[in-house]
Amino acid sequence: MIMGLAKKIVRWMALEHGRASGLYRSLCAPMNDEYAEFLRRHGRLRQVGDHCLINSDVTITDPEYVRLGDNVCLSTCTLVGHDGSIAVLNRAYGVKLDSVGKIDIRDNVFVGHGAILLPGVTIGPNAIVAAGAVVTRDVAEGDIVAGVPARPIGRVDELVHRLEAKTQQLPWADLIMRRDGGFDAAIEPELIRRRVQHFYDRDAEPATSCKDAPAVSR
Repeated sequence: MIMGLAKKIVRWMALEHGRASGLYRSLCAPMNDEYAEFLRRHGRLRQVGDHCLINSDVTITDPEYVRLGDNVCLSTCTLVGHDGSIAVLNRAYGVKLDSVGKIDIRDNVFVGHGAILLPGVTIGPNAIVAAGAVVTRDVAEGDIVAGVPARPIGRVDELVHRLEAKTQQLPWADLIMRRDGGFDAAIEPELIRRRVQHFYDRDAEPATSCKDAPAVSR
């Protein structure tokens, strides 16, 4: 009961006043929609659009230069708005350099786990950055990019068609059709049960033992 009250107080302090953000992330473990709202109010980003989802362990080094459109999902990724080598170069060469850039993520973009977006890039709209990708240049509308550095590997509209056909063949397709959004607490237990049964509990033919195997003619 005391812990529940503490979480409510910390959540209120964070969402309403932007205080105790570190404690808020560790103690309250906010869902990605709630954390997106926290960043909208107190994260200093240029813009956070509607229906965004942002993991609480995302790293945004220079939020003032970051703009997010509508329906953007940031997994556990890193957005870097400056070149960290500048301080070393300035001291080593006796110069005064600057190297920063915006990160402009348009509508309907997903950025996967471990991806790194470097300064001066625009992503999308309607694009996917695969897990582990390092984005060094703009990602065109509708592209799927992957790799280091990130390169186009497909198109989002084609992926949607393939996944739609695949989903219709799943043993739990009826639950997906009934699900409200990407997660529905009322359906989730049955969804997990069917998936586990499909993955692990299907009848398998017994392995053939050595003594049952046919002799190999010589």
